[in-house]
Amino acid sequence: MRRRNFIKNAGLLAGGLAFLDHEALAAGTGKTNPLPKWKGFNLLDFFSPNPAPYGHPTIEDHILWMRDWGFDYVRIPMAYPHYLQFDRSRDITTDEVYHIDEQKVQEVDQLVTMANKHGLHVSLNLHRAPGYCVNAGFHEPYNLWKDQAALDAYCYHWNFWAHRYRGIPKDKISFDLLNEPAMRADMNDQHSAGTAVPGDVYRKVMGAATEAIRKESPERLIIAEGNWGGNLVVPELEDLGIAQSCRGYNPHQISHYKAPWANKDPEHCPVPLWPGQVGNQYLSRDMLVKYYQPWIKLVEQGVGVHCGECGCWNKTPHDVFIAWFSDVLDILSAGGIGFALWNFIGDFGILDSGRTDVAYEDWHGHQLDRQLLQLLQKH
Repeated sequence: MRRRNFIKNAGLLAGGLAFLDHEALAAGTGKTNPLPKWKGFNLLDFFSPNPAPYGHPTIEDHILWMRDWGFDYVRIPMAYPHYLQFDRSRDITTDEVYHIDEQKVQEVDQLVTMANKHGLHVSLNLHRAPGYCVNAGFHEPYNLWKDQAALDAYCYHWNFWAHRYRGIPKDKISFDLLNEPAMRADMNDQHSAGTAVPGDVYRKVMGAATEAIRKESPERLIIAEGNWGGNLVVPELEDLGIAQSCRGYNPHQISHYKAPWANKDPEHCPVPLWPGQVGNQYLSRDMLVKYYQPWIKLVEQGVGVHCGECGCWNKTPHDVFIAWFSDVLDILSAGGIGFALWNFIGDFGILDSGRTDVAYEDWHGHQLDRQLLQLLQKH
């Protein structure tokens, strides 16, 4: 395969809605979400661009706990440099973006196989793609929204994964094209000025990736994330036969309280309340209903919707977190929309979150937030 000539345009494949046989009734609306109401977790084994072993590697026991607790879904957000081989003492070159490391890819295979073995659907996501990531921490050599070379590389990676997993049924693995798209003034500065990606540009990029996948796997279930960080429904994609992914982080004053990657001055964030006045805004369930209304409408139009990430960093008081998250999950559930907590083990998770105000239960050497687990199970 000649990487330079792999894909030179954003022509759209007129494939059918390959996910339409995956139906789940939207509770309380009488409408149908073409996607199953999956619920589960993000697994961060390949989340970092650094291929060093992850601090909480997923083992089979973790998958079994998820299954036994009633979960059926895992999302695997990957940074593409994690599975490349190149000189990491300097910035990556555009040629090295194509240097896929078979050994690292086999590690992805192992996690996919393990999850599928125990009945969990896998959503494979490019959290960092060539030319874009919502987070800093790795120097991108170009801009996915502006540079054809970045788009070529992006499509090359998705064609690679589509070819590798072409034999796995669509009910076992789906592809989540790009985490939390946004247009930034500086692609390597996550705090630089940003906006939503222009709709025609977003369609061009997602359409090209969709075509690259369908060349190898025509029936693959494909999900594109909402614009402007996963927050906005993307009408430009509605005829592509792909689903869309929303977020469960609104408002950030609750979900990302004191988070250094999301706040320029994390130590001076207003104390969160739910409901209540936080800074210059009154936060309440009503704002969530308004926020999710376009996503519920999208379901009613026959487009599949899933919430690929949700949850709250561990600095938010636990009672505030639970009160807010109960409303989030209640609204999503009423719309027939499934969800995936960020993450399973760690700051956002049900295990070893590091919260200081939780009555933990010992669970095989881990600290289990039983209250959070039961809230997830309820929905």
